Amino acid sequence: MLTPEQLAGLRRDIQFSAQLGGRTLEFRSTWGLFSPREIDEGTRLLLDHLHIEPGDDCLDLGCGYGPIGLTLAALAPQGRTLLVDKDFVAVDYANRNARLNRLDNAEARLSNGFDQIEPERRFDLIASNVPAKVGKELLALLLHDAHARLRPGGRLYLVTINGLRQYMKRNLNEVFGNYDKLKQGAHYTVALAQRD
Repeated sequence: MLTPEQLAGLRRDIQFSAQLGGRTLEFRSTWGLFSPREIDEGTRLLLDHLHIEPGDDCLDLGCGYGPIGLTLAALAPQGRTLLVDKDFVAVDYANRNARLNRLDNAEARLSNGFDQIEPERRFDLIASNVPAKVGKELLALLLHDAHARLRPGGRLYLVTINGLRQYMKRNLNEVFGNYDKLKQGAHYTVALAQRD
């Protein structure tokens, strides 16, 4: 049985720093969020293979405590980055981490996919570490909504487990008319689709 001190320790924020996109970012997280103690392999692979301009308006879809979105905000200081997640704890930590890293151009909010994002808001870059168990129905909605919300020339970067690689290739080709496998690692694949 855990002692009161051990329980108190589990309730404290997890704190760590990570090198992402050539920057050192500080993170706070907690148990119950995805990969709470370190940046996961898929996220690192994604961030190593995306191209971002300083003025890009970005969206991190399913942001967790914010490693992807906050890296995008740091690399695109003249743009605005929105981070969304359906978990209110994740959104709270993502906003706290934005403040911690003094990223005034980043904001996290609660949204299931695009449903709480202003219909007229558009992005130059959308990035997501797609959960392995996302479900084909939600994935179909996310891909169609991402296409609709990207500006012409806008880029969708996705990292998925390798088991979803062919599914993503088929569906990105169907929705965007293109698909580029940027990197296949031991467990994850990074894909890019661009809006014409």
